[in-house]
Amino acid sequence: MFRAIHPVILASASPRRQKFLSDLGIAFTASAADIDETARPGEQPEKFALRMAADKAAVLADQYPAACIIAADTVVTIDDLILGKPMDEDHALTMLRRLCGTTHQVITGVCLACRDKKKHEVFARATRVWFADFPDAVLKAYIRTGEPMDKAGAYGIQGKGGFLVSRIDGSCSNVVGLPVHDCITRLIEMQVISPVVHAPGHKTTS
Repeated sequence: MFRAIHPVILASASPRRQKFLSDLGIAFTASAADIDETARPGEQPEKFALRMAADKAAVLADQYPAACIIAADTVVTIDDLILGKPMDEDHALTMLRRLCGTTHQVITGVCLACRDKKKHEVFARATRVWFADFPDAVLKAYIRTGEPMDKAGAYGIQGKGGFLVSRIDGSCSNVVGLPVHDCITRLIEMQVISPVVHAPGHKTTS
């Protein structure tokens, strides 16, 4: 569907972010950035996500100055509290109890950095998520699947945890980890990718 006309580096080891690009046909190299992901005292969730994305992009831009870096950081937040990945099953249960029957936000900060093109964009997208109210027995059954343990907020909307969500307002892909519409629109404008008009080997006729 798309092709990369400029080298692309995805600053993430996330299989979900990688799948978004792969499914669209965009060739890329995945390289996770090693940065300190500790929030500063009093730092608001959106500012934290934006800072993380920018810091990841800066590290990879130094390593790959001729490439376009796609860096993102996704946070789950409720009442301005950032919910990271659970430390254990009890912690996961505490998180899910807090989310059940309420709304929360999923915010993804994105940085697109093309050093040789002298282009640098940083933006954030937020999606509101409504959780249904479930008893502990249901939450514990979900936790036993193991899925919550490597997910911010202790759930994955794209996996088994999708049943917890009653509705969303905003981008679904943003909740998974990358606001795809915004990223693709900007990458086209930055002339990093272009649509594939003809299939390989296709010959036009006059």
